[in-house]
Amino acid sequence: MPKYFENRFMAKGLISAATVLCMMLPIAAQAADEKGAAEKDRMTAAGDVMHESLYGHSGIPLDVLNKTECVIVLPSVKKAAFIVGASYGRGVMTCRGGANMNGPWSVPSFMQSTGGSFGFQAGGQATDYILLVMNDKGARTVMNGKVKLGADASIAAGPIGRTSEAATTGNMSSEILSYSHAQGIFAGVSLSGSTLGGDEDANANFYGKKLSATEIIVNKAVPMPVQAKKLIATLTAKSPHNTSKK
Repeated sequence: MPKYFENRFMAKGLISAATVLCMMLPIAAQAADEKGAAEKDRMTAAGDVMHESLYGHSGIPLDVLNKTECVIVLPSVKKAAFIVGASYGRGVMTCRGGANMNGPWSVPSFMQSTGGSFGFQAGGQATDYILLVMNDKGARTVMNGKVKLGADASIAAGPIGRTSEAATTGNMSSEILSYSHAQGIFAGVSLSGSTLGGDEDANANFYGKKLSATEIIVNKAVPMPVQAKKLIATLTAKSPHNTSKK
């Protein structure tokens, strides 16, 4: 091949390669943006659910929340139609900081649940769940790995209402109290038999590296994300301190 044509061929090849690279860069950037999009939505939704549960007409009693060490919010847990046990949910957990768990609410860690205690559902329905971890043992159990609710950690339906009388009802000796929210209505519901654990893949998508719940919540491995602002602000405004701690 003559030198002139060889140089033109090489130049065209370089231009083509550069063109392909330029076309791929926006696609790669978009893929990076979309990687954590679901987690961003989930964390934002958790703030919306928590806000409604504490500022609505009925919901979690403040006397109960004030004794809570960790809060887990699972927005829109999906239920497969006509199947018992085909339930799954993903959300976030935040805990009070400090050695005595009486400090500021922590950076949230992602969580996931599966289980068979959501009941028979004819037709799929999206339901929000809030779980309150009431003591040190329950907090350590949930943070340290996957647990079966009712076996590894005791769980009961939480009391509903705004008054202190509401907080005296229900099984307040349980390590975890649970609530459901569907179509604007909050109710105490037992999730016994379900499995709950950390979602390290979601942590990796959102925070950029695979982290455990303990690393995020206790070791403060990452800064507070902007998507958690509503969740943390709501909890801080309504329950800045743990009243079960001296």
